[in-house]
Amino acid sequence: MIETEALSKRYGALQAVADLNLRVAAGQVLGLLGPNGAGKSTSMRMIAGFLLPSSGRARVCGHDVVRDPLSARRALGYLPEGAPSYGEMNVREFLQFVARVRGLTGIARNRRLDEMIALLQLQSVLEQSIDTLSKGFRRRVCLAQALLHDPPALILDEPTDGLDPNQQREVHALIREMARDRAIILCTHALNEVRTVCNRVAILANGRLRVQGTPAELEMQSRHHGAVSFHAPANALLRELLARLPDVDSVEVDPADGRVTVFPRAGKRILGEVQRLLEAQGVSVDELQLERGRLDEVFRRITDDAAMARAA
Repeated sequence: MIETEALSKRYGALQAVADLNLRVAAGQVLGLLGPNGAGKSTSMRMIAGFLLPSSGRARVCGHDVVRDPLSARRALGYLPEGAPSYGEMNVREFLQFVARVRGLTGIARNRRLDEMIALLQLQSVLEQSIDTLSKGFRRRVCLAQALLHDPPALILDEPTDGLDPNQQREVHALIREMARDRAIILCTHALNEVRTVCNRVAILANGRLRVQGTPAELEMQSRHHGAVSFHAPANALLRELLARLPDVDSVEVDPADGRVTVFPRAGKRILGEVQRLLEAQGVSVDELQLERGRLDEVFRRITDDAAMARAA
């Protein structure tokens, strides 16, 4: 439902986005990650039709964003970075204006407006000018405009920016509900948000797609994947015994809280042998945990490698 083929954008000598190939199907929430300047916002603006690509193609629900821009935009809801809007309008006027632009009329328009106002909890600010809203309320108003025409495809740039934890949970639940029959691209810096709502991840760096897959697939690339961690009294002998286990690569202790982490050799499973050693040594531990991997570690490695390659 959202597709790019070798999508690229160049500003003079600067290659902002290079040969981006993405496919997002109905039922998928793609988390688009990358450091500042990686090309995320430029990519989303090209897909949404706000920037003309230098080369390549983007389609929304089969509609080419350059050759058939109106059809593509009808199929897309877009929450851009910064939540731009018409500050002199009050919230009710702005949403009514968006509804007219989207071609909503009559009872269907009023019903949809009421649904969005209730869903994003905007009742208390309907008569307030957008310029006077808090960052969180402004974000919710602009999220309402993106959803108003019930589009089959969505691009959401930092949808929970400025929201409190309760509002974040509500938006996460809304995204998961909408994703049942929609294609969604979600750009965020919050890696916990990716784990919460995304079933695919793409990481950009220096304008290029570096890796994509499910969160679990990316976590498997983490050094912590399959590691075993626990709290136990500091014990040099215990650490040495753990390090001698045949499938163990290394043992580390966090100096801040004393948590012991035992890392496996590539492709090895060590939970059972670690448990047996602890029992044999009569060591009582808290929170024995099998690590699934850390997305932040994978993100740092991929983007650091890209930065080093660019510098070279």
